[in-house]
Amino acid sequence: MGTCSKLACGVASAALAACSFSPDVPKSTVATAPIAQSEFVTAAIAPVSPDAPDTTWWRLYDDPELDGYITKALSENNSLKAAFANLDRVLAALGESRSAYLPSTDINAGATYERDAAQQATQKAKTEDISYTSGFSLSYEIDLFGRVRNSVAAARADAQAAESALHTSRITIAAETARAYADICSANQQIAVTENTLNLQTRTVDLTRQLTEGGQGTKLDIVRAQVNVENTKASLPQLKADRENARFRLATLVGQPPAAMVDAATDCTRAPIVAATIPVGDGAGLIARRPDVREAENALKAAAARVGVATAELYPQISLGGSIDTTALQIASLKEDGAVSFSFGPLISWTFPNIWAGRARIAAAEAGMAQALAEFDQAVLVALEETETALQNYAAELERQAALTLARDAAAQSARMAQSRYELGADDFITVLDAERTLADADITLAQSQANTTQFQIGLFRALGGGWGNGPAGMAKSAGL
Repeated sequence: MGTCSKLACGVASAALAACSFSPDVPKSTVATAPIAQSEFVTAAIAPVSPDAPDTTWWRLYDDPELDGYITKALSENNSLKAAFANLDRVLAALGESRSAYLPSTDINAGATYERDAAQQATQKAKTEDISYTSGFSLSYEIDLFGRVRNSVAAARADAQAAESALHTSRITIAAETARAYADICSANQQIAVTENTLNLQTRTVDLTRQLTEGGQGTKLDIVRAQVNVENTKASLPQLKADRENARFRLATLVGQPPAAMVDAATDCTRAPIVAATIPVGDGAGLIARRPDVREAENALKAAAARVGVATAELYPQISLGGSIDTTALQIASLKEDGAVSFSFGPLISWTFPNIWAGRARIAAAEAGMAQALAEFDQAVLVALEETETALQNYAAELERQAALTLARDAAAQSARMAQSRYELGADDFITVLDAERTLADADITLAQSQANTTQFQIGLFRALGGGWGNGPAGMAKSAGL
């Protein structure tokens, strides 16, 4: 067996024993802790169940108009389109990394015109020639130390992180669309409550004027009643502006100009509310479900793979390759055997003299992995914090709303009694005005609490990480990751 054959066999044997310097992805002590995988601390004080959350949580509101807006937002929102485009870009980069597994080829051809000026100075004959060349070369890197494999692994993890970021965007868009819709409905409700209060106060002014004309009141009573009317009127413009602003937000979320949403949710007169028990799962399910946690986990995988890439660069890069070249003075002679040359064998490239730069790159990659691990642990903690906070806010607002409902009913009864006693002459007009003012405040406060309840529900659904499981078909392009 010749020397070249022995070398080829040695390279093949080394290829079979190829190794990788990529470290194992470090385990998160936070995500695997029993306390992070147990039931939520505040689950006992809120009307929730340990069942797995519904990915299409907005359907729990049983509102077809809301369903339509969210469906449109998930298909037409421009931020989501940008996230899809970013995923396509990262997938293309993954494809480029995978191409390193394939041989690289090169084809060349050319013509050269040559003149020997030194010979022309001493000879009369012209020494001018045209030579033609063509060639083909092929090379394949033997990934002995895992440089290519780790590069592909890092690109794959980057693509998975981009996909998780897309899912996070979907959750955000769905939640913000529901918020905008709920804000419109809440504004409609508060406007209706205010207008109803205004009608009641206007009737009080008319009644006071009639009683004054009959000798049972004074002009001061009329003025005082009119003050209540004007104060109530003053709150209407801001409520209407809040409604229109919510419509403008909704238009942007569904990818439409503001003019397209001037009549959005006109028939919605109360913020939607889920009256049933909300399924929330547990901590382990939350960590597995939240796409921002998976994004941080994939970033950690990519960082670990890049440590392997940096380490492999300390070692030689070995490629097998061959080439065929032909040279002739005439194009027709390029096919002649005498004009053909070829070569085949391994090529070793090694930048070992500059080892300190390589070690610095490894240290930087290891620091990047430590940073990614800390960010992953932080993402887990933030996910748990946001869910516990959302549960606490939801439970507290439900309790507050129950108390406000009782307070509003009592204020309504007090207003009716004060009006009746004033008409009978048992109380003065100040008592009536105070009772009406208290009732108006109670109505508005209760309407605001009902709106807050819906907002806290939406915040809980967003914290639970639902809303991306049934994405559009375009998302399936990343299934090969």
